[in-house]
Amino acid sequence: MNEGLVVCVRSIISFFSLLIFTRILGKEQLSQLTFFDYILGITIGSIAATLSTDLSSRSWPHWIGLLVWAALGFLLEYITLKWRYIAKYLEDEPTIVIMNGKIMEKTLKKMRFRVSDITELLRNKDIFDLNEVDFAIIEPNGRLSVLKKPEFQNLTPKDMNIQKKQTGISSELIYDGILIEENLKQLGKDKTWLLNELKKQGISNISDVFIATLDPSGSLYIDLYHDHMTKITDIGDYKGPY
Repeated sequence: MNEGLVVCVRSIISFFSLLIFTRILGKEQLSQLTFFDYILGITIGSIAATLSTDLSSRSWPHWIGLLVWAALGFLLEYITLKWRYIAKYLEDEPTIVIMNGKIMEKTLKKMRFRVSDITELLRNKDIFDLNEVDFAIIEPNGRLSVLKKPEFQNLTPKDMNIQKKQTGISSELIYDGILIEENLKQLGKDKTWLLNELKKQGISNISDVFIATLDPSGSLYIDLYHDHMTKITDIGDYKGPY
């Protein structure tokens, strides 16, 4: 068989194998991955790449390797979900690096962290003064969680005894010019109500609307295909690439 065709077939197998395995392994975000998850992802990707392009060997041993690594990853994920104590040792646990405003030097040394690493992570959270920090915790994924001292915490509506309406999640009523009647029914509305609302804003046809959403408080958002904007702000530095 032609080598190019073999690579195409192997790539299709690798692609769909990876797609299936990643769906099985879950929706954990990149920012939530532990270092081991990161290494596992690289290894599985490397095996898939070898399966696609290494024509010097049969494909099935690579696919078996891909399957075994994905299965082990799934097994590890299942174990850590079921048994908290095992998860503690396999995925590590959060570590306090600043307690009551004091830096835990021994803990930093044990974790091979420098104070400059902590101050950098704090700056990424818009904290430039260590005096503001009450507690700081290194999470298993390497991110820093911070609790500010009470005098540096932002005021909330609750602190000021302000009652705010609950907004909830908006539902799409029109998407890409198409009416979504199921969402209308779930919100206790009908097409006549929506058409009247559109008319109030000078819109006569649903197909003119790119997207329309409604939140539980009754706030309707409408965006048209033609926004009639006369001036568009350009935030680019230069008209590159030059």
